[in-house]
Amino acid sequence: SGGETSSSTTGSASPLPNSYDSLEGGSYPVKFARGPDVKCSIFFNLFQPFPDLSQLSAALGGLSGVPELEVEALRPVNLLQERNLLPPRPLEAPEPNLSADLRKVNCSPQTFRCTLTSVPQTQALLNKARLPLGLLLHPFRDLQQLPVITSNTIVRCRSCRTYINPFVTFLDQRRWKCNLCYRVNDVPDEFMYNPVTRSYGEPHKRPEVQNATVEFIASSDYMLRPPQPAVYLFVLDVSHNAVEAGYLKYLCDSILENLDKLPGDTRTRIGFLTFDSTIHFYNLQEGLSQPQMLVVSDIDDVFIPSHDSLMVNLKESKELVKDLLTSLPAMFSQSRETHSALGPALQAAFKLMSPTGGRVTVFLTQLPTLGAGMLQSREDPNQRSSSKGVQHLGPATDFYKKLALDCSGQQIGVDLFLLSSQYADLTSLACMSKYSAGSIFYYPSFHHLHNPAQLEKFQRDLGRYLTRKIGFEAVMRIRCTKGLSIHTFHGNFFVRSTDLLSLANVNPDSAFAVQMSIEDSLADSSLACFQAALLYTSNKGKRRIRVHTLCLPVVNQLSDVYAGADVQAITCLLANMAIDRSISSSLSDARDALVNAVVDLVSAYKSNVSSLQQSGLVVPASMRLFPLYILALLKQRALRTGTSTRLDERVFAMCEFKTQPLQQLMRMVHPDLYRLDNMSDQEGVIYFSPSVFLSSPLCSCLQVFYLWIGKCCNEMFIRDVLGCPNYASIPPNMNHIPELETPLSERVRAFLDWLQDNRAFSSTIHVVRDDASAKSTFFLHLVEDRTDSASSYSEFLQHIQQQMSK
Repeated sequence: SGGETSSSTTGSASPLPNSYDSLEGGSYPVKFARGPDVKCSIFFNLFQPFPDLSQLSAALGGLSGVPELEVEALRPVNLLQERNLLPPRPLEAPEPNLSADLRKVNCSPQTFRCTLTSVPQTQALLNKARLPLGLLLHPFRDLQQLPVITSNTIVRCRSCRTYINPFVTFLDQRRWKCNLCYRVNDVPDEFMYNPVTRSYGEPHKRPEVQNATVEFIASSDYMLRPPQPAVYLFVLDVSHNAVEAGYLKYLCDSILENLDKLPGDTRTRIGFLTFDSTIHFYNLQEGLSQPQMLVVSDIDDVFIPSHDSLMVNLKESKELVKDLLTSLPAMFSQSRETHSALGPALQAAFKLMSPTGGRVTVFLTQLPTLGAGMLQSREDPNQRSSSKGVQHLGPATDFYKKLALDCSGQQIGVDLFLLSSQYADLTSLACMSKYSAGSIFYYPSFHHLHNPAQLEKFQRDLGRYLTRKIGFEAVMRIRCTKGLSIHTFHGNFFVRSTDLLSLANVNPDSAFAVQMSIEDSLADSSLACFQAALLYTSNKGKRRIRVHTLCLPVVNQLSDVYAGADVQAITCLLANMAIDRSISSSLSDARDALVNAVVDLVSAYKSNVSSLQQSGLVVPASMRLFPLYILALLKQRALRTGTSTRLDERVFAMCEFKTQPLQQLMRMVHPDLYRLDNMSDQEGVIYFSPSVFLSSPLCSCLQVFYLWIGKCCNEMFIRDVLGCPNYASIPPNMNHIPELETPLSERVRAFLDWLQDNRAFSSTIHVVRDDASAKSTFFLHLVEDRTDSASSYSEFLQHIQQQMSK
C-alpha cells in the first residue's frame, strides 16, 4: 500500500520522472534550484493556482526566511482533491532548518528524532498547532561507525551534567557554554590535546565536539560495583504441550550452533532450568562426567539445591553444556505432565541470577496453571469486541510486574518467547519483560510439523537473538534544553526518576518514545537541544557511555512549526499514546482520540495558518499523509475492532508498538507494496495504489511478506518463480519461494533477501492465491481500501469532514 522505490539488489532510489505528462490531477510544476545540479518540483492543484512562490508565502502568512524545501512542506493540500498522495521514494525525516555546519554534525534521525523539527517557543504555540511534542530514540542500534573515546576526563557541565557535544559554545580556548542550561564551564587541561590531530590548543576539534553520537570508555566513577560478566539463564517449558509443539529440539540445536557466538568473554556464565509441574535444575560443574538433573517439587517454597554448580563458566563447562543440549529433547519426549509452574520457575531464576544479574530467557507454550502467578483463561471469542469494548487488556495479577521490578533491581532482564496455539494471557505475562527492559517474541499456532513457516521464523529469530550485541546493567538519562520537560516514557524499562530509565538489559532492536512539554518560554533560545546518555556494561565487561545529542531550531510562528512536522514520528508517538489510552480507559476512547487528532490538525491549520477559503480538508504538505497513517493505525491488530483479533495477538501488537524502532513500526502501520511480475535486471518496480488490480504484488509488512498471485498472473512468472506449471497448481498454503535456476527466480529471491536484510528479525512469506481463504488477511494490509469492518481512505476523509462540521 505504498512505499519505496528501490533496486532489487541494492535498494537505490529511482530518479524522479523528467516528464510530467503522465501525472494526473490537473497540476502544473513550479521548478526551482537547490544548488547547481539539483532541481525540485512542487505541484499545485489548479483549483487554487499560485503564479509564484511569493504569493504562496503571502497566503501562508509569511515564512520567516524558511528555505525552499520548507515552502513545499507548507504547500496547502486539499485531501479531497489530491490524487498523487504517496511520494515516489521513501519518506525521509524532515531536515531541521539549521545552518549547514549544524546540520552536518546533527544526530541521525534513525537514532534520535523529534516529532517537530522546529520546536515551538511556548506551550501556547504548541497547543495552537494541535500536534504532540516528543522524541523517538533508538539508542543502542547497530552502527557502522561509532567514535569511541578513551580519556581520563569526560567533560560534562558542572551544573546539569550534560556531556560536551557539537552544540556547545566555546567562549575561548579555556571556557565553554553548556547548550542545555547555559552555564559557563572551564575546559580541562587534558581536553586541550586532540588525539585525532595529535595537536594542542584545539578543543573545538575534539571527536566528542565533532560528532553528535559518541561512546566513552567509562572510568571507575561510573561503577557502583565491578562490571558484571555476561550471564545467560534459559528457562524452558517441558510440559506435554511443549513436547507436542516440538520447539525444544530446534531451540537446543540453535543454542548449540551459536554457543561460541554468544556475546561475552572468558567470564561468560550460563545455566538451564526446565519446568512443568516441578522445577528441574542442572548441575554443570566442571569435572562431572555428565550433567546432573536436580528436581524441586515443592513449588510453593522454591529453593536452590546448589549455589555453585547451576550457573557455570561457559568456557570451563562447555562440553557438559553441549551434552545437556544434545540430551534435553529426548529427556522429556514422553512427558504426559500437562501443568505449567511458570511462576515458581521464575522465582527460582531470580534467586539464581540475583548475585550477578544478566539475561533470563523464558520459553513458554501454555497458560501457567500451578503455583504463584497461575492464570485462568479470560478470553471469550464472542466478547473480543463487545459493545463494552475489548476486555482484559490489563493484567490479571501483579505477580509478574512485582517479579520484574525485583529483577530490575538486581540487573536481571527477562525475555519471553511465547509459542502457544491457545490463549496464554500475554497481557499478564508481558509484564515480566516490560518492567525489566526485556523483549517479547510471539509465535501463535506454533507447531514444528503443522506450521513450518513459524518454525523457520523461530529458528531465524533465535539466531539473531542469541548473537546480537547486549548491554548489561544499563541506565539511560534524557536531558533537554532549559524550559523543556519530559512527562511520559514509552517502552520496556523501569522509571527510576523523572529522567532516568533503568534498563537491566539493552539490545540494538529496542526503541523508546518520550512525550514532552514546554514549561518555560524558549524566547531567549534560538536552538533547543536534547541529549540521551546510555551507561551500560558491554559483553566484554567494560563500562561504556553512549551519548546522542540532537539540535533543533526554536520558532515563534505556527507556519514554521508545521513546516518542520515529522509525520511519521508524530504517528508513532500517537500510536504509543493510544496504546496507553486503550489500557487505562478503553479501546473506543483510544480510537476516538486518534480520529480527533486528525480533526484537530485540520481545524487548527484552517483557522490559524491557511488563508485559502476553499472547502475540503486542507493540511500542510508535510502532514498530507497524516490522515492515511491514522486510518492505518485504526486498522492495526492493536487498535482495530471486530471479533477476528485474538486477545494475545492484540496485546502482542501493542507490545510491538511500544518497543519497535520507527522504521519497523512504519512497516507495520503502512506496508510497502511491490510489483514483482515485471522486475528487470536493474530495479524492482514499485506500484503504489492497492486499489488498482495487480497480478503479482508483494506486500511487505513487519512480520510477513504476502505474495499475491492473481488469476490473470503471467504463467511464465508462476513457472519461473513458484515452480508450478500454472495458476491452478499453486498449493493453497505455499510459504516459501523455491530456489529455481531462472533469472526471474534469482531476481525475486535477491529482492526478498534485500528486504529481509533491512529488518532485524525475519519475516515469513505467504503465497496467497486469488481464491484462497488467506486473501482476506492480505486485504487487511491494503489500508486505503475498504474492508468488512473498516472504512476506505476516501470514506475516512468524509468522516473527518463530518466531524468538523459538528
